Amino acid sequence: MKRLTGLPKEWSKGELPLNVQLGEGSRIRGAQAFKRFFSQTPHALTLGDYSSAVDVDFAIGPNGRIGIGKYCYLNDCVLLSEQEIRIGNYVMIGWGTTVSDTDFHPLEPAERIRDAIALSPISQGRIRPKIETRPVIVGDDVFIGPACVVLKGVTIGEGAFIEPGSVVTRSVLAYARVRGNPGVVIQDDAKG
Repeated sequence: MKRLTGLPKEWSKGELPLNVQLGEGSRIRGAQAFKRFFSQTPHALTLGDYSSAVDVDFAIGPNGRIGIGKYCYLNDCVLLSEQEIRIGNYVMIGWGTTVSDTDFHPLEPAERIRDAIALSPISQGRIRPKIETRPVIVGDDVFIGPACVVLKGVTIGEGAFIEPGSVVTRSVLAYARVRGNPGVVIQDDAKG
């Protein structure tokens, strides 16, 4: 992996974070790409050879990590990581899609109030409550259509096709076709 030719230490809108690695021929375009990039981990974002991330928002928390394979195309989507998102090779993700490995807030009402106070200007150093995270894994040759949501702990198997507007709340087998909210398998073309 190396930095994109023409942007040796910079991204088009400023300094490229030092823990970002771009493969040969890869590119990241868009003014908001690193606006919410807070990861302190080595290799926080890797983009494989000949992959494109166009208008992608990489919202990565202090311990988060995102790995994207070769020959991928991500367009105008949001990747939210507090733990890990792994995307295979030859993956396409459409506009308006969100992939998240966390809830980003507690689910219990009392814990949400504690969280809101900890994040507010009156927090006085209060610590946020623990928030559940689970990795998201997307296999090779996956298509995720526009306006989809992929939630924490989901694994999408190789060759799966996620229809536009689907909400993926549980893991998807290889070569399955998923549609709806919540997403259900409408076709299972398992090979092998």
